[in-house]
Amino acid sequence: MLIVNKLIPRGAGLAAPLLARAAEVALGWDTRQKSRFDAIDSTGRALGVFLPRGSSVRGGDVLVAVDGSLIRVQAAPQAVMIVEAAPGRGTPFDLARAAYHLGNRHVQLELQPDHLKLEPDHVLAEMLAQIGLSVREAMAPFEPESGAYAAQGGHSHGHGHSQGHGHDHGHSHGHRHGHEHVHGPGCGHAHA
Repeated sequence: MLIVNKLIPRGAGLAAPLLARAAEVALGWDTRQKSRFDAIDSTGRALGVFLPRGSSVRGGDVLVAVDGSLIRVQAAPQAVMIVEAAPGRGTPFDLARAAYHLGNRHVQLELQPDHLKLEPDHVLAEMLAQIGLSVREAMAPFEPESGAYAAQGGHSHGHGHSQGHGHDHGHSHGHRHGHEHVHGPGCGHAHA
């Protein structure tokens, strides 16, 4: 098994001839959101991918094996729901409403100018149809948003914090008198 332990987002800085010669691996989102997984590349090599915890792999990224070989990642088509404004009766605002409601449910969501994409869920499909949106199933690559607190470039290398989730870091932030600690930009400290 060939060990892979480095990720180059979008192959940044690599020469086109190097990328053209690289092997490829097509992976669905369920695999690409993990930092540790096994895969088989286009040359038949078994890969053991061991990236830093919290990493996710996007279509177009390049994996680097310990022997220096490069593997271009393709987002494999998978079952998705495509949500669009209903022809003749819907508006683009309906998509914004849908994104709001789906975000409140922490649904992984790919945003496009004219549609939303999410993993199939019949309950969510019914809710979206009630809002007045068109929902259809398809096989397509899925690249959900990485979230407001993810690292630049669409790659997450840590974990974000959101309301309603208790995180015990095992350290004190020096807060007294019942003041709640707020995480996010400008909170005054880094998170591993």
